[in-house]
Order: sequence, then structure tokens, then C-alpha cells
Amino acid sequence: MAPEERGEHLAADMATERLRPLIERGAVISTIVTSSTGYARRLGWEAPTGVLAWAVATDDLKHSFATEDFEAEHGLTDEAEALQRDLARQWNGPVHRPTWWPRWKHDKSNLTTYRFARPGHLTTGLLSLTAKRHERHGMSLVVHDFWAAGQPTAAAMLAFLGRHNTRARTITFRRGALPPYPTLLHHRTTAEAWHPWMLRILNTSEAIRLRGWPTGLTTAVPIEIENETGDWARWMLQFSDGAAEIIPTHVEGQVTFTRRQLAVWYAGGYRSTTSARMAGVHATSEKALTTLIRSTGQFEPWLPDHF
Repeated sequence: MAPEERGEHLAADMATERLRPLIERGAVISTIVTSSTGYARRLGWEAPTGVLAWAVATDDLKHSFATEDFEAEHGLTDEAEALQRDLARQWNGPVHRPTWWPRWKHDKSNLTTYRFARPGHLTTGLLSLTAKRHERHGMSLVVHDFWAAGQPTAAAMLAFLGRHNTRARTITFRRGALPPYPTLLHHRTTAEAWHPWMLRILNTSEAIRLRGWPTGLTTAVPIEIENETGDWARWMLQFSDGAAEIIPTHVEGQVTFTRRQLAVWYAGGYRSTTSARMAGVHATSEKALTTLIRSTGQFEPWLPDHF
């Protein structure tokens, strides 16, 4: 941007104009990845979760995990893609990828892909990585995809990576590639923070209607939400056995969300009422806040792809 144009809110105007056709086509949320996270927050986006890259010594993996009776086969198949889609549904995040995405990602990053399964059984693990040879000796391995249907499969995949110890000192899991479960909790790892993915709610009513909600939850919670002009609107959030809707009300809200807090809650970023309160969420009713946290806490937010 030209120096003389700074301070004229051109970036905000550009974001508004880019969002306009998306909203007209029915988009209800917007996800971005940007290095200007502070500016994006001022425009209404927020990060539901941190994004980390992890590095672990290959020898640690070799000594800690066993393959058991899993076999690794090379190549991406329709069955493996179906596994990835099924596992993705167990996390909160934009996971409906177009049909061309896996092949495009594979070719773009020059990935080598392996499938993991017990003999005679369906694929339960998908691992994609890149290998780059060092100038003098050895290589660097970077994992781009790590999808495992369960702990035994994850252990077999880590054991497979550990067998590269004679050529690679460390295994690096690309930012966001490793799911947020404690697979490497008891190992010496190095974490590096990256710019997080950020979420913004474009249409509150439709976003609530389309999200998907826990079955067996039937209740109503009055809330207040900040709008784009900085004013506050009162809403009644009603849950009914797997569905929800939000309608205007005159009832005073028991929980108050800013636009950014609404995005974090929507994505399941608040894992407890304590984390919500420490993030600035105001509540006059602990029961109401607990209900809201439970309503989006069934799945954790995880977005391993970048675009």
C-alpha cells in the first residue's frame, strides 16, 4: 500500500467488498489465515485455537512406538480420502473440501503418501510427508497429513516415522498437521507458533441454524451479541434435540458475546467456563454459560489445511 494511503481504511474496504459476493451467495462464516492478526481482529475475525508446528527427535519415536501388525502401503486412494473425510467430521473446522483438493494438494507440495492398515482390513491411517535432502548428509522430513482412526494406528504411524532415524534427526509436523490430542505428550518436543486461522460470523441466524448441535439438548438461553456497529442486540438462543435457532428478544441476556467471542464459542474454542470468562465473556448465570460451552464443546477445533 502506498504510504500516503495508510490510515484510510482501504484494507477494511477491500475485505468488505471481497465478502459481499460471498454473503450474497449464502456464506455464513469466513475463515482466513493472515500475518496481520491484530488488524483482522479489529475487522471481526478471531482465532478459535492456537496453531503450532512440532518437532520431535526421530530416535525418540523409534524407541517409543511399535508398528504391531500394521502395514504401510504407498499412494493416495479413494478409500484413504474417504477415511480423511470421515475423521475430519470428528473435529470442528471447515472440512468440506472440494473433490479436487486432495490431488491438488498432493501435487502442489510434492507429497509422498502412505496408507496404514492391519492385513486384510480397511485403511485406518493416512500419512503424507515431504523429504528434502541436506547438502551434506541426511534429510529433513516434514509431515503434512496425520490422520489416524485410533491410538494403535497413530502409534504405528509414529513408529514408521521413527524408522527414518538413520537419515533424519528430527521429524517436523507442519503447522496444524498434528491433531490436538496428547500423542507426543511424554516426549521431548519443540513447538513453534504460527499465525492462527481465524473465523468471523457473517450471518448469525443462518450460522446457528446450519452448524449442527448435540442431540438431547432442549433449552433456551438469552444472550446479547455485539453487532458490526458496536451496538448490542438481545437474542434468544433455542436448542431442540440436534437443532438450534436464534431469534430477537427483549429479555436481558445472561451471557454476552462480542463478535469475536461469538466466533470462538461457535468453533468450540472455549473448552470450559473458566476459559470463556478469562477470555472476557461476561455471564450473569453460570448455568447459562455452562450450557453454551457444552453446546459447542463436543468437538475440538482443528484445521490442518492451509489455503
